Parts: sequence; structure tokens; C-alpha cells
Amino acid sequence: MMRPRLRIAPLGRIAGGLTSTPAPMAVPFAQSLQQSRPKHTVPPLKIDITDGINGFLSPGAAEMAWTQYQTLMLEKLDQKTAETNFHNKDIKSIILETAREPQHAAIFNYASMAHNNHFFFDRLSQETVEIPASLEYFLIQSFGSIETLRREMIYTADAMFGPGFVWLVKVNHPGMTTAFKVMTTYLAGTPYSGAHWRRQNIDANTDIGQTSQQGLETGQNYLSNAALGQQRKNPSMDPKLQSRVAPGGIDVHPVLCLSTWEHTWLRDYGVGVGGLGGKLEYAESWWHRINWEKVADSANLPNRKVLGATGAMSA
Repeated sequence: MMRPRLRIAPLGRIAGGLTSTPAPMAVPFAQSLQQSRPKHTVPPLKIDITDGINGFLSPGAAEMAWTQYQTLMLEKLDQKTAETNFHNKDIKSIILETAREPQHAAIFNYASMAHNNHFFFDRLSQETVEIPASLEYFLIQSFGSIETLRREMIYTADAMFGPGFVWLVKVNHPGMTTAFKVMTTYLAGTPYSGAHWRRQNIDANTDIGQTSQQGLETGQNYLSNAALGQQRKNPSMDPKLQSRVAPGGIDVHPVLCLSTWEHTWLRDYGVGVGGLGGKLEYAESWWHRINWEKVADSANLPNRKVLGATGAMSA
């Protein structure tokens, strides 16, 4: 039996005859691989979650919430940033540069969600970790007790109507001691101060905006004169960040977060019908798997020492 043979046209032959233009050279395999390789990849966690997270997430839930979901967010981010100036930038830079640009909303969402999800998993532990004394001191100063902090984070998460994150943030008040607060962000929102606001062109209350010189002048004067708007009175803030913080805003540094996205907890804990399981039980289980050593390291606390059996702290 005769088999048809594949005939390859001579180099340079085209439909209209011969051409003196040589065929384009193939891209070397290594270069092609480098060009197609995704820029943003799932970072390894410091703990092995192959068997889940002990007493918190099952293997299937951990696989979905971390490996699968993080991969999806980064794939989408690479697709959206391909052939843009954002493709070679780190994720936090992308968040800050796109947060106030409506035309880049999709890029911001994927970048911020990837960042937040990693932040959540990066501070988990397979076992109970005690709160370091240095961190405990400042947390008690801020919340009155560790139990108050625990309740505020857990019940805030349970009360959130919609997915997002509950954050423990370090507040940078100029001239004041280290303080912590609890804050929430919904969906893929970010806690970073530089992404908290947008310069809105139109005043929704008066309909005075970009088409009115009066509206422009009013807005410019407000932005110029608002307290902390130009950050002249906040020397503790990074000068590069000052112009991006909302008028009256403060600089916060996130150190811990709890994800309230359903894909993280619904598989293991259910919806909580009859008070069984649900998001509340999930949040309570999370509290016992926080890596407080990691939280303390990221808080960059001032040096203090423990005095006596009472545990009192001194500079």
C-alpha cells in the first residue's frame, strides 16, 4: 500500500513563485520557552499542605483554596498584563499602580486577590504557635486583651455579608506608640494606604465636576488643604506614598489576615445551618493555626524587654 508523502516546499518558494526573501528564522526553543513562561508563579509555602492544615482545612479544601485558586489568579493576571508595562512588575507594585485606575480594574482585582490569598496562607501553621511576648504587649495595649482581639477578628469575619478579608494592621501614627487595629476589605480590596481612594471627577451630590471650572477649583483646594492630604504633618510616612494617601488617611501596615471567601471554608464547614459549622466555626479554627512568629516578624516591632514575672515591658 502506497502512503502519501509529505512534500515540503523549497526554502523561499511561495504561492506566486520564487522570492529572494529568506524564510524567517525559527525562534530558538530556549528563547521561546522563556517568552511563554508565566511571569507570576505560585510561590512555595513554608508549610506542607499536601495533607491539609491540621485541625483547620482538609487536603481537598487546602488544594482548592491555595494551589488551584492561586494558580488561577496568577494565570489571569499574566493574561491581563501581557504586553503591558505591568507584566514585569511585582504584584504589590501592580496593586498600587492600578488601584485608582478604572480601566485597569481587572488587573487590580487579580493582583490584589493573589496577594491577599498568599498573605492569608503565608501566616498559617500546622500547630499552635504562642504569641511572642513583644507582640502580645502591643496587642494588649491596643485591644485591652488578646481575647478581645480574638473576638473582634472572628466575629467581624462572621458578620461580613459577602467575601473579603479581615485584617490586623499596624497603624503608623506620627509621634505615637505602636498600635494595631482590625479592618476589613471586601472582594479583592487591599488594605494598603496608597490604594484607598480615587480622585473623582464629578461630585455626585452637586453634579459639578470636570466640565465646571468652579468644580475643579473646589476639588483642588479640598485636596490641597485637607488634613494629612499632603502629608506634611505625617513625617513617619514614606515620601513616595504621601501623595497617594487619602485626605485624612493614615498609613497602615498589614500583618495578618483571615479570608472569608466561600471557596476557602464552604467545603469543610458548610453554610452553618442550625449553628453547626459555617463561617464562624471556620474562623474560630483559624485562630488556633496562626503563625504568630511570622506576624511578629512582619510587624517590625520596636525593641523592648520583659521585666519581672508580671511580663511588663520596657523600652
